Amino acid sequence: MPIKLKKTNPDAVIPQFKTKGSAGADLYASEECYVRSGTTELVKTGISLAIPEGYCGLVQGRSGLSLKGNYHVKTGTIDSDYRGEIGVIVCNPDRFEDLIIAKGDRIAQILFVAVSQVDFIECHSLDDTERGSGGFGSTGINDGMP
Repeated sequence: MPIKLKKTNPDAVIPQFKTKGSAGADLYASEECYVRSGTTELVKTGISLAIPEGYCGLVQGRSGLSLKGNYHVKTGTIDSDYRGEIGVIVCNPDRFEDLIIAKGDRIAQILFVAVSQVDFIECHSLDDTERGSGGFGSTGINDGMP
């Protein structure tokens, strides 16, 4: 699927799928950014995208990111009608160490997902299911698995 890309910073790196089987394309920092200990910063990518209608971009952390330090990428949704610069929210929960993100660092990944809008219908009851109202962790508790 072709997606138009506009550089908002001439030094921006175009997102790349690193392998044939990659689900997400890597996003890169377009400039150096300091994330002080205990703070959150918006890291610029220097790109904007024209995501086709019926799709969205999901920004999330890279799986190898946690090996490089104690920082987190906040998940974000890029709607198909958004045309501004893509930013990545990076949190540094470390109480002592500042984080330096260098220009050109891979900071997150973006996945493109088909979406649809639905019509919500208010009702007094819902169909019963095997799970019912079991919430967080309910499908993995006491199922005989270690």
